[in-house]
Amino acid sequence: MSSILDSVNQRTQMVGQNRLELLLFRLKGKQVYGINVFKVREVLQCPELTELPQRNPVVRGVAHIRGMTISVIDLSLAVGGPSLGNVQNCFVVIAEYNRKVQGFLVNSVERIVNMNWSDIHPPPKGSGKSSYLTAVTDIGGQLVEIIDVEKVLAEITPNDATVSAEIVEEQAGKAPQDKVVLIADDSSVARGQIKRTIEQLGFQTKLCKDGKEALEYLEGIVANGQSVDDEVLLLISDIEMPEMDGYTLTAEIRGNDKLSHMWVMLHTSLSGVFNEAMVQKVGANDFIPKFNPDELAQAVQKRMELED
Repeated sequence: MSSILDSVNQRTQMVGQNRLELLLFRLKGKQVYGINVFKVREVLQCPELTELPQRNPVVRGVAHIRGMTISVIDLSLAVGGPSLGNVQNCFVVIAEYNRKVQGFLVNSVERIVNMNWSDIHPPPKGSGKSSYLTAVTDIGGQLVEIIDVEKVLAEITPNDATVSAEIVEEQAGKAPQDKVVLIADDSSVARGQIKRTIEQLGFQTKLCKDGKEALEYLEGIVANGQSVDDEVLLLISDIEMPEMDGYTLTAEIRGNDKLSHMWVMLHTSLSGVFNEAMVQKVGANDFIPKFNPDELAQAVQKRMELED
């Protein structure tokens, strides 16, 4: 256990092309779950928690860790399972999502595995909109579930996707109706947030659940003899996605002569440890950390200025 905890901070500095490292953990029962190590700051035995009045039921309390006050979410409760019970027997995974540091209470932490995003798959069809899964994978014959943490957080403290009135007014009537903004994100919550933000500016949108689906959509336009520049204004892509991550998607676009001029914006919850050099290496045009609707809207406006 100590080797796992000691190595997390070092491993979060790694970024690979279409690869990731998963920290495996359990909640209640035998099911194994995974979280991308790149989002993890550290893992520690659960410290003493201070309960807050009128808190959300899934928030077990707050902890003072390294000079910060961090709320700790019972991840089992948050996804509809039973409470993890006595926190003294649990661990806290400290992670950063959408510019916020958050603690996730888990029952046990097992090991770190190195994987390729092509081995991470979308949840099975039929899992439904209420599912808390964003992806699944097989490790040694055992199904590992990756929780849609953005959905969990949105249910506790919903993000407001409302764009400022002055930005909407400035953009009024300028959005081309013959082009779409292509959105690629594995989280249904994130896709919805981006869609609502973009459509307030008058843009048409096309949604894809991962990089592979987005690339197939673009290649389909080319295969039909159409110009991608005439059909798609820009691509807004998450980085962490099953099948094909945002880095690899961008590199594939840049390597295709008929797609290479596309404007690509990476939009990710990997804000705290984001690797600027990696964006430059794969050739993305812009990067916006999740989730601020005005920043996202202004980034799209920046792309629009090149159309004038």
